[in-house]
Amino acid sequence: MKNIFLIVLITLFLAACTSTPDLRSDSDPTADFSQFKTYGFFDEYATDDKKYTTLVTQYFKDALRREMNQRGYVYTTQNPDLLVNFNANLAEKLKVTSSPSYGVGVGMGYPGYYGYRGGHYGTYAGYNYNTTNVSQYTEGTVNIDLVDAARKQLVWEGVAVGRVNEKKSADLKNAVAGVVVAIMGQYPYKAGSSAKLSPAQ
Repeated sequence: MKNIFLIVLITLFLAACTSTPDLRSDSDPTADFSQFKTYGFFDEYATDDKKYTTLVTQYFKDALRREMNQRGYVYTTQNPDLLVNFNANLAEKLKVTSSPSYGVGVGMGYPGYYGYRGGHYGTYAGYNYNTTNVSQYTEGTVNIDLVDAARKQLVWEGVAVGRVNEKKSADLKNAVAGVVVAIMGQYPYKAGSSAKLSPAQ
């Protein structure tokens, strides 16, 4: 859905990761990455407004250009080998936890975890040794897709997932760049090669 609300959510995610996001990637095992030497961008993105390209979209493109160029790919608007796509999303999640009611040993009639109370005091009638806590948090996801333009098929996907809070960053450009660098750090190829690079390369 392309609207200002989505842009605000994306901005919040990129600016407010509470910790290093979880990263993963996957690729098409049948794709010949040695045939890819040029890249381009789609005309529209989910990070755009209906009427114009947003700064968030431009920051993504700038960061992705740097990453692709460093790998030897050449940007072109004329029949690129790869098309680059990206998206960001926020989702509300629930976390359910229970306090332990069992363990090694029982102290003075108390289950293992509660053995520390043993002999010092009792509980009230109907006391439940299992305490369940439910908390809600926001999880953000950023995807970067590389698409074989000729076949119109996804050949590589990189994903970052992390929790966010309501803190905001004054430097959104660097926040976007940081997420892009982290995700593209999983991409194992250079232009015109199908040999996988080591993480250090």
